[in-house]
Amino acid sequence: MRKMKLEKALTLIEPGPLLLVTTFDGRKNNIMTISWSMPLDFDGRFALCTGPWNYSFGALRKTKECVLCIPGPTLLKTAVQIGTVSGKEVDKFQKFQLKALPAQFVKAPLLAGCTACIECVVERFLETYGIFILKAVCVWKDSSCSDKRLVHAVGDGTFRADGEVFNFKRLMKEKLPPGL
Repeated sequence: MRKMKLEKALTLIEPGPLLLVTTFDGRKNNIMTISWSMPLDFDGRFALCTGPWNYSFGALRKTKECVLCIPGPTLLKTAVQIGTVSGKEVDKFQKFQLKALPAQFVKAPLLAGCTACIECVVERFLETYGIFILKAVCVWKDSSCSDKRLVHAVGDGTFRADGEVFNFKRLMKEKLPPGL
């Protein structure tokens, strides 16, 4: 073992996967790239960390809803580019030629080309940490996406896509809820 700089600690446990979060503020759709999220349990609750530096933050606080869109590696470059401009000045859907699809329960759109989209409502906001607690209300999967690997941000401008799959469902059967 050798010591690392403290600021590099996040590159070891960056949560991922990379998400594209869509919002609708009452006037226009917006989208932001984020990797600071995590599932909270098997019940469809997630934590998402952001703040007022992101234009979507205001829409999340106001409307209390969003869509978590899961891009595969084919959308990675676009996802990174989305994160380099502000929705305050730019219509990101137009600039990046993104196709918004109607959601069923929230006003924020689904995003075409993603492997899955999760419509969510905000249950709680932990202001001290900028953490939104989200509850999934509808989940969509696009089986036509050919590369379904999850993309993870390392935290230093590099990314990794999932590789080999190890199946231990039998071993974990007692811990998993029915249907998984």
